Amino acid sequence: MVDLREIEAFLAVADELHFGRAADRLQISQPRTSQVVRTLERRIGAPLFVRSSRRVELTPLGEQLRGELEPAYEQLRAGISRAKASVRGVEGLLKVGFLGTAANELTQKILTTFRVRHPACEVAMTETHFADHLGPLRRGEVDILITRLPVEEPDLVVGPVLVREPRVLAVGADHPFAGREQVRMEDLARDKVFAVATSAPDYWWDFHVPPATPGGAVIERGAQVATFQELLALIASGQGISPVAESVARYYGRPDIVYIPLPDAPDTEVALVWRAGGLTARAEALTQAAVDVIRANGGPAGGPAEESSGVSGTT
Repeated sequence: MVDLREIEAFLAVADELHFGRAADRLQISQPRTSQVVRTLERRIGAPLFVRSSRRVELTPLGEQLRGELEPAYEQLRAGISRAKASVRGVEGLLKVGFLGTAANELTQKILTTFRVRHPACEVAMTETHFADHLGPLRRGEVDILITRLPVEEPDLVVGPVLVREPRVLAVGADHPFAGREQVRMEDLARDKVFAVATSAPDYWWDFHVPPATPGGAVIERGAQVATFQELLALIASGQGISPVAESVARYYGRPDIVYIPLPDAPDTEVALVWRAGGLTARAEALTQAAVDVIRANGGPAGGPAEESSGVSGTT
């Protein structure tokens, strides 16, 4: 009989094509991961991976086995999750905070999965603003937050990454950049960006709206903004420019703003975040739904698959 740990190890290596990353994902040692996979190969009687010093690849038999095992494994995981939720009583009200376009198409799939699994639990969505995007979570106004990284706070836990996407530069329709096919980060020094009002962490805003170009040129900061709508209004009126997530062009398309590709900007990521020691049964069930949907999609939307299988997170 095949051990469930062998299936988990095989699927983790099949996803990662790297024994080290698979071991991290499984939270066991790399030698142990290799041992478990070899045990499965001995049971089957043929290799499932081609191993070399430079890469790991699935054999045709490994590809076949992966295709047959994954649906059954995900069904098993979902059944266990539902059983655990039933014991814990996942019902009542789950308060979910979200920052702007962090609530995207994938988020809706996650919420749909959660509602199907836990019909007795109501979900309330609350929009947060980047002036204080972590405050509602800290104050208990929401149980879990869907927000843009980085989040590097000792009292908060970062869970699975849901979305990874490139960035674009938002400029007014009459701006000199508006006719360009793309811009570079160095171009930001040729205009003003914006400062953030109140308590958003400096490191967070500096990532999204940098104070200097990669070459070291100072990027001037103009008016303070507290909400995304304020940011868009100032851009449209010609008072500055701003890097934003690519999805903003889909959700906030308007005739007085042009969104230009910014290919050398680092990608932006959206993740689930909760209070350290404060992951309720409802929030954990949502996190598990997110992990399952991410796996079914082959990894965070907009980017390659990476580890996002646990609900313990990292601080």
